[in-house]
Amino acid sequence: MNKNPHIGESFDSFLRDEGIYEEVNATALKRALAVQIEQAMAAQNISKSEMARRMRTSASQLGRLLDPDNDRIQLDTLMKAASAVGKNLSVTLV
Repeated sequence: MNKNPHIGESFDSFLRDEGIYEEVNATALKRALAVQIEQAMAAQNISKSEMARRMRTSASQLGRLLDPDNDRIQLDTLMKAASAVGKNLSVTLV
């Protein structure tokens, strides 16, 4: 009988064993932030062009921020986006 060595293991442990925990976690975090920013924009009826203006950035930079597949976003860009929708960004080490 062939037993799966990952049965009973946590998903985080599996990702660490595969060597992709940090990458997967970064992508998930970035996607969650992009969704929150888009939701705040929608709730306040902020267009993409208005959002870019508030952030003092280009439409293409905003597009990268909102792109769920792009996890290469700088912290200052996230802070500008949060501020543009009247929110604060909090980062902690756990």
